[in-house]
Amino acid sequence: MINSNGELLLEEQAKLSVFNRGLAYGDALFETIKTLNGKILFWEDHYFRLMASMRILRMEIPMNFTPEFLESQILELLSHHNSDSNSFRVKFTVFRNQGGYYTPNSNEVSYFITADSLPTDLYFLNTSDYRIELFKDFYVTPGLLSTLKSNNKLLNVLGSVYAKENQYDNCLLLNTNKNIVESLNGNLFLVKGNVIKTPPLEDGCLKGIMRKQVLEIIRKTPDFECVEASISPFELQKADELFVTNVIQGIQPITSFRKKNFKTHASQSILAKLNMTVRLS
Repeated sequence: MINSNGELLLEEQAKLSVFNRGLAYGDALFETIKTLNGKILFWEDHYFRLMASMRILRMEIPMNFTPEFLESQILELLSHHNSDSNSFRVKFTVFRNQGGYYTPNSNEVSYFITADSLPTDLYFLNTSDYRIELFKDFYVTPGLLSTLKSNNKLLNVLGSVYAKENQYDNCLLLNTNKNIVESLNGNLFLVKGNVIKTPPLEDGCLKGIMRKQVLEIIRKTPDFECVEASISPFELQKADELFVTNVIQGIQPITSFRKKNFKTHASQSILAKLNMTVRLS
C-alpha cells in the first residue's frame, strides 16, 4: 500500500505525472524513517528537519502538516501493511505541485508515503568485512543545500555504481575543499584515541537524524571527547576506528580502507547506548 496525499492506494494504482516536479527538477524532499512496534523513532527530529527543509526550499507548508497529522498518516499506512514485521523503513516524500518550468506556478505541495518491512527490530552491529574507498569523480559543494535530504542524489548514485563495480561496500565523498564529508548513505565518524570526530554541517554533510543521536550519546559519555571539524583524507590512515551512521542501520563499522584495518570498540559502546535510547523511547 501507498499513502498518496492521504489516500491509501495499491502500488499498481499509485501513479505520478510525467510533469511531477520531483521527477522533472528534483524539486522534492524526503525523510527516511524507522518505525518499531508502531512507534516512529526520533519522530520529533524528523518532523522539524522536514519543516526546516521545506522552508529553505520555499515550499508552502500546509496548515494540516502538524506532527500529529503526519504521524497519523504514516501509522495509518503501516496498519494496512501486509507484513508480520515489527519494524519498517518508511519513506515520506514531499514535492512542489506540478506546473511551470524552473519557476514553479505554485509553492503548494503534495506528498506520498511508502513502507517496507525490516528484518531486525533493534540496531545490531555488523562486524563483517566492510571495505571503503574515496569517490573522487565528483565533489560535494559545501553549503546549506547539501545538508538537505533532497531528491538531487546523482552524486550518491554514481558513487554507489562505482563502489559496486569495484567491489567496495561503500565510498566516502569529498567536498570541493577536498575534505571528507560523509559516506554514500550516512554520516561519517572518525575515532582517534578518546576523540570522536565528525565533519561539520558547514562542510556540506547531511544533517542526519542518526548523526544527531550519536553526537548526543558521545557528549554524555565521559570516556569520549566529541569534535565537529573537517576531516582530511590523510587522517583516515591514522584513525583507530571509522563508522557510518543512518537511521536504518544505526551504526555500521568500517573494517578497512586500503591497507588499513580498523577496530570496533567505540562503535560497540555507542550502539549499546543507542539501543537503550530506543528501548526507552
